Amino acid sequence: MSTIVYLKNFIKDKNVASITPTSHFGVRKVCEHIDFKKRNIIIEYGPGSGVFSKYMLKKMSKDSRLILIELNKNFVAILQNKLRDARVHIFNDSAENVLNVLEAVEEPGADYIISGIPFSFINPQTKNRILFNTYVALKSGGKFLAYQHSNHLKNFLKHHFDAVRSQYEIRNIPPLCITEALKL
Repeated sequence: MSTIVYLKNFIKDKNVASITPTSHFGVRKVCEHIDFKKRNIIIEYGPGSGVFSKYMLKKMSKDSRLILIELNKNFVAILQNKLRDARVHIFNDSAENVLNVLEAVEEPGADYIISGIPFSFINPQTKNRILFNTYVALKSGGKFLAYQHSNHLKNFLKHHFDAVRSQYEIRNIPPLCITEALKL
């Protein structure tokens, strides 16, 4: 997907986090934290045009499920046209409603939740509600993988998750802070 599409959506929609899709380096670094050898329920908040989604679909088992929660209607239309796979479920919704989405797909919880949504733009109450619901949505042993352009989210995550650690991918433009939060 071109940077032009991202830039247009970035200008029109305050919920779009970036003017360009995440690089291959960034996608691989985030996805290193996923065990693709087993059946997984993976949720992605703010998949945009599907850069992570396409990569994960190539790696996922045939019985895994990928649940995409995207607020931007333009990106939802792109995802619906681009990702024609029975393992994919697309919701035009907010990450706050992850528990309702899990109920709609009749899954008890997720193994992984990946997010590139712009948490720095979200007010603290909404941010905490999303993180609380994310924790509840994960199965025991599940991981929340957030990629941001700063490390501001780490302290919020420490209030909700059992273990939190960060690393950086400097080959992405701009560099990414990848935070892994565990539910034990």
